[in-house]
Amino acid sequence: MAFGRRNMEEVVLEATEVWECTAEGCKAWIRDNFKSEDTPECPICKSEMRRATKELQAVANTSKRYI
Repeated sequence: MAFGRRNMEEVVLEATEVWECTAEGCKAWIRDNFKSEDTPECPICKSEMRRATKELQAVANTSKRYI
């Protein structure tokens, strides 16, 4: 018997559009559906960001500003 074990829900990964920082040492990125501007700048180092795709867990943005 394993009382502490729970059935783990399967994590669904999908190709997600993201914005990645272009600065050499910065690893910041933002999901496309969570950005606040059309072409966002890095929130950490204020550099430009470029579009990319990552395999991430599906997350819906339910913000009234986004919908």
